[in-house]
Amino acid sequence: MIAGRCLVLGGCGFIGSHVVELLADQGCQVRIFSPSPDLPNRLTPIAQRLEFITGDFRDQKALACAVRGCDYVYHFIATTKPAASNREVVFDVETNLVPTLRLLEICVRERVRRIIFSSSGGTIYGDAEHVPIPESHPTEPRSSYGIMKLAVEKYLKLFRHLHGLDYTVLRVGNCYGPGLPITGEQGVVGVFLDRLRRGEPILVWGDGSVRRDYVYVSDVARAFWVALGQQSPFRVFNIGTGVGTSLLELIKMMERVTSCRARILKKPTRQVDASVNVLDPSRARQYLQWEASTPLEVGLLRTWKWIQATEMRGISAPVQ
Repeated sequence: MIAGRCLVLGGCGFIGSHVVELLADQGCQVRIFSPSPDLPNRLTPIAQRLEFITGDFRDQKALACAVRGCDYVYHFIATTKPAASNREVVFDVETNLVPTLRLLEICVRERVRRIIFSSSGGTIYGDAEHVPIPESHPTEPRSSYGIMKLAVEKYLKLFRHLHGLDYTVLRVGNCYGPGLPITGEQGVVGVFLDRLRRGEPILVWGDGSVRRDYVYVSDVARAFWVALGQQSPFRVFNIGTGVGTSLLELIKMMERVTSCRARILKKPTRQVDASVNVLDPSRARQYLQWEASTPLEVGLLRTWKWIQATEMRGISAPVQ
């Protein structure tokens, strides 16, 4: 068991809430910092075991209060999405990068043992020169979102060099599963399944051949758990399956698990989308003893059942 208190920035979000649940199950002391005052339904049963602070990530005083007394900090907060970030580059820097630098300064001051950062394996590499993509692959993001994630990685390395602040970066692939948003410009699994449920056409950008690495959220949460105490010589890890699935293949799987027939509406290819993004998880397998264990079709079925259950209970699924 890891001794110490864990702060989860963005602990009410999709991945963050799963990590909070796992940390609590492992007996950790957990404090959540969130801009939203509402706990997600999955955390309601363990609410009494959690500390909860509501605040704006840009508020230095609130952030300092949240970090104080914590040994480990998980950073899941992001105010933009890949496609939207290119339309609001200055906002991306002002609300993500600058507050993160202030966070790092606070972590140094409060003697935090380690910060674990949720980076984006889906955006920081850009066009793949070869697949699966290892951590050593060139990084040429196509979005401000990816540039911001990469910049935070670089600043984490700088702060370790200057101040001894330890860190681990997990470059997560296309994460999906129960609790995911079902509308917006990111997260095709939730959006596609919801459109199937409603009988609405599925919007596909391009010809549907774009390949992505879909990794189930419980597997991702487990990676963040093992990263807490990792002692390897590496600081950056890909978290994916190593298996690519095209959008058309994904839709076919969804048709099987839902027994719904999809109607596809194709749109022009977006500049932000790389044609292939499949991560090489070998380093995580070797040094974190982690690997994804949930087959895509199994994960899609679980996600579909969650969407159906939330509808039956009259609970609104998250939106972006």
